[in-house]
Amino acid sequence: MSNPEPVLMCWSGGKDSAMALSAVLRDPALHVEALVTTVTEGYERISMHGVRCALLEAQAQAIGLPLEQVRIPQQASNESYETQMRALLERYLARGVRRVVFGDLFLEDIRAYREQQLAKLGMAGIFPLWRKDTRKLAQACIDEGWKVILVCVDPRQLDPMFCGREFDWRFLADLPVQVDPCGENGEFHTFVYDGPIFQRPVEFAKGAVVERDGFWFCDLLPTASSHAADLARHP
Repeated sequence: MSNPEPVLMCWSGGKDSAMALSAVLRDPALHVEALVTTVTEGYERISMHGVRCALLEAQAQAIGLPLEQVRIPQQASNESYETQMRALLERYLARGVRRVVFGDLFLEDIRAYREQQLAKLGMAGIFPLWRKDTRKLAQACIDEGWKVILVCVDPRQLDPMFCGREFDWRFLADLPVQVDPCGENGEFHTFVYDGPIFQRPVEFAKGAVVERDGFWFCDLLPTASSHAADLARHP
């Protein structure tokens, strides 16, 4: 049997990334070299999701995979993001990685953009969740035991009262019909703190829900155990 193909996982810390990663980990033909997450400097949080780096690092440790942080400045341009991402991809390309995994569901323009950027380096994408029914996928997320909390809400598409809620059956029942059940149109973003691929839960305390730059964020606060996980990665 040939060695599995090394791949990278584009990781937001949310449920779609988690379910895509789970699918890849079940494939004996693939081996995930690392999780790749964009982090905003100064804020020291996952870009767009607003989750603190300490929890991102605790999450990666709980899953048991290396983490690569692509650091970008606040209000970063596409050019700045692409430059930083290209530098990381080129490093892994030199190590034999040719494909990157994404948790995208149905946005054609986003997929096309990713594929165009990868093609410039002679790389390609893997999209395990592509075109899956998002309501069935949301239901599977709950059925399979993923533990998920909403960390960012776009108030133009969803009431801020949903920010900080658990992604559970009650949430799906309360969700307005015009909102995609997986938030694929940017209605909301999530953080996964436990599930089938986790060796242990990521512990946190729920902080304040605040408005910033037109979006609402629920701040998740690292606990002593998640801080200890961070120190284990960065002694």
